[in-house]
Amino acid sequence: MRPHTGDKPYQCNKCDKTFSQKVLLIRHMGTHTGEKPYQCRQCDKAFRENSNLKNHLRTHTGEKPYQCSKCDKAFSKKGHLIRHLGTHTGEKPYQCSQCDKDFRQNSDLKNHLRTHTGKKPYQCSQCDKAYSQNRDLIKHRMTHTGENPYQCSQCDKAFSQNSDLIKHMRTHTGDKPYQCNKCDKTFSQKVLLIRHMGTHTGEKPYQCS
Repeated sequence: MRPHTGDKPYQCNKCDKTFSQKVLLIRHMGTHTGEKPYQCRQCDKAFRENSNLKNHLRTHTGEKPYQCSKCDKAFSKKGHLIRHLGTHTGEKPYQCSQCDKDFRQNSDLKNHLRTHTGKKPYQCSQCDKAYSQNRDLIKHRMTHTGENPYQCSQCDKAFSQNSDLIKHMRTHTGDKPYQCNKCDKTFSQKVLLIRHMGTHTGEKPYQCS
């Protein structure tokens, strides 16, 4: 009944937070101890919670159990499906008070607000670099660890980021999703499309010094 009564008898002895259930306190304690008992058997990643390990394992198996009811897209995480659904509804309820941008998720608004404040709360423990978004810190950490968890199923290449693996896979599939709006040429990477656009505009951004 505690979730209804608001009673939170389980107090953390490291800080002043209290919890309605013992399991929530135990989960929270991991933020102080840094303990990550759930180890991935495919790579060296470890997690504080079993649910996070299950989500991570899908990066290895390719499993995408969350299916969009509006189109044929599927996702490995429920949060990614919820974010995607906004592309169908167009709903963006989170408005920035500093400019005219609005967002589908509150977390996206919070990340955006740091472009106004300059706040960089995500600090690397290995060097003095700091970032406004956690995903950028995670990406940066791999420059220290050399970790490449995203393995190509067609060859022996591996990558530190899923986006790099997706980009690489096009060398196998021949997929060219970036189309020029001036002619019918298509490209496997956005940077190649941008470079090509210079043939239409006459722009030469790379000037010899």
